[in-house]
Amino acid sequence: MIDKLAWLHVVDGRVLATVSTGKDTWYLPGGKREPGESDSEALVREIAEELSVALDPSSLAPAGVWEAPADGRAAGTVVRMTCYTGSFSGTLVASSEIAAFAWLGFEDRPRVSAATQLVFDDLHARGLL
Repeated sequence: MIDKLAWLHVVDGRVLATVSTGKDTWYLPGGKREPGESDSEALVREIAEELSVALDPSSLAPAGVWEAPADGRAAGTVVRMTCYTGSFSGTLVASSEIAAFAWLGFEDRPRVSAATQLVFDDLHARGLL
C-alpha cells in the first residue's frame, strides 16, 4: 500500500494536476509523509516543493480518500490517496521533480493516474468537473 496525500484544487470545472519529469501520466499534486509529519504538515511541504506556493494549513479540509492500482508498480500494489482542499498564497510554478502543471477537465481523464481517474469520476458525478 502506498499512502499518498494530495491537494484537490478545482477552479471553474478544471482540476490542478502535475506531471513529473520524464513521465506522461498526470497526478494530483502531493506526496508521502515524512516520519512524524501530520497530513497538514506533509501536504504543505509537498506543495511548496512541487508548486512553489504556500498552502494555508488552517484552510485544509478533507475531500475524500480513493484507492486504485498504483501506476508503474508491481501488480497488486495499491495507492491510497487522501485528498484535501485548501487555499494558497503565491504564484504556481512547477519545481522540484515536477515538469509541468495544467488545469485538466473530465475530457483529460485518460491522461491521469488510476486513483486520479476515480477522483475525476466523483467530481464529474457531482457536477464539479
